[in-house]
This record gives sequence, structure tokens and C-alpha cells, in this order.
Amino acid sequence: MASEVQSTIRCGRVTTLTKRISLVPGIPFAIIIVLIIMAIFAPIIAPQSPTDGELYDKLTPPSFMTGGDAKYLLGTDFLGRDILSRLIFGARVSLSVALLAIFVAGSVGTIMGLIAGYKGGVIDIVLMRVTDIGLSIPMILVAIVLAAIFGTSYMNIILVIGLLLWPTYARQIRGETLSIKEQEYITLARVAGCSSFRIMWRHILPNVTPTIIVISTLQVGWVILMEAALSFLGVGIPPPTPAWGIMIADARGLIGSAWWIALFPGLAIMFTVTAFNLLGDWIRDKLDPKLRTI
Repeated sequence: MASEVQSTIRCGRVTTLTKRISLVPGIPFAIIIVLIIMAIFAPIIAPQSPTDGELYDKLTPPSFMTGGDAKYLLGTDFLGRDILSRLIFGARVSLSVALLAIFVAGSVGTIMGLIAGYKGGVIDIVLMRVTDIGLSIPMILVAIVLAAIFGTSYMNIILVIGLLLWPTYARQIRGETLSIKEQEYITLARVAGCSSFRIMWRHILPNVTPTIIVISTLQVGWVILMEAALSFLGVGIPPPTPAWGIMIADARGLIGSAWWIALFPGLAIMFTVTAFNLLGDWIRDKLDPKLRTI
């Protein structure tokens, strides 16, 4: 009897904990929704121009500080540009770069992983050795070199980051494809005369889609950090485009006198990356069949 009571208590605690865990993504999801709204409606929401500034208003502190101006809620930078407006437009830059770079990486990596896992043999060996090389190279160093070679532009940064992320998808999708292709329904599809392309497209790809979603969600924060780092180093999004990394780079010599220029974009990066990571962990837990059966 006592063991049953203890078991009931434990189950109750597990149920309560599960309910709490299911509520955790609420805050990250809200942050992401706000960022998406800011990115889509930036021209409407932003109170000022993100690129035009008034020099006589330069280094104005936030409105809640002494010497602040209600016109500039979060203050201005060294060129008199509104920090809040640049943050809002910076969300558009960061999210668009992340989505497009992950689309490029996910497409290339998924195709290579499916081919390597399904075909096997020499094709698998060659593709996986290329993948291993890609995984062993320091990404930030290669990104800096490639960005310096191809130039600093919006599309170049997307391609550079996308081409550096594909090995992660290829390795994971290849492993799952090796397991899925041994299932009976794949054998029946072969017997029915389905082509390799049809089997990979209609039978294997839908089964690895949850993994692709999880990896993509977890990598959004990483891509935002990478874009910010490249912009900070001067090989990312070219100025005067409002990017969070550029905003922090502009404040390197002004942290002591105008700390708000670096603080607010730094907080934006921190909250965005944390929100996507938490959401990615939650999605992984929801899509993992092993965790769903606990």
C-alpha cells in the first residue's frame, strides 16, 4: 500500500513537472513572435529612420536617463541614429539571414545525407569524408576567410553561413536513412518497382522531417550569433544596414561614455538566441518518440 502511495506521489510529481515543462516555451515563443512582428512590420513600427541620423542629437542617452529625449526611447549612437529603430530593423536582418542560411544548409545537407545513407558504398564513403572535413574545420575562421574573399554583402553572408552548416544535416540525416531503409515498407517499395528517387522523396524524407525541423530550430540562434560576429568583425552585413553585430562594433570605443549603444543590441542577441534554443529543445522533446513514451 505504501509503495502504491509513493508511486502515485511520484507520478503526480512527474505529471506536475511535465505540465510545468510544457509551459516553459511560452516565454521563448512570445519573444520569437515579437521578433517576427518587428521584422515584418519594421517600417511601420520603427519611430525613426534606421540609417538617417541627426548629428546634433548624437550620443543622446535613453529617455529614462538624465539628459534623455522622449523622441529617442533607447537613445542614439555616434551619428545621431535612433537605437530603437535600428534594433527593430536589425531583427529583420538577423531573422532573414538565419532563415535563408538554414534553408540553404538544410537543403544541401538533407540531399547529401539521403543519397549517402540510401546508396551506400563508394558514394557514402566519399560524401561522408567530405562531411567530416566540413565538420572538422573551424566555422568562424572559414566564414571570415570566405566573407573576405567573396565580399561583404547580404547574399554572400547567407551563402557562406549556409555552406558551413550543411555537414550537420548530412551526418544526422544519413544516420537516420541507414536505419529507415532497412524497414519492411522500403523493401516493399523496391519490390513494387519504385525508383530510388521516389523512395527517398516519398518514404524516407517524411520520416526524417522532424529531425530537420529540430536541427533547424536549434541552429537559428547559432546563425544569428555567427552573423553578429561577422558583422562585428567587419566581414558581415555591410554598413549602414542596421545589423545587431554592426551596432555593437560601432560602440567599441564608447562603452564607457555611451554604454546603451552596445547594451541594447547585446540584449537583443542574447534574448533571441536563448528563445530559439529553448524552443528547439522543446520541439526536440515533443518530436522524440522515446521521450513521448516516458
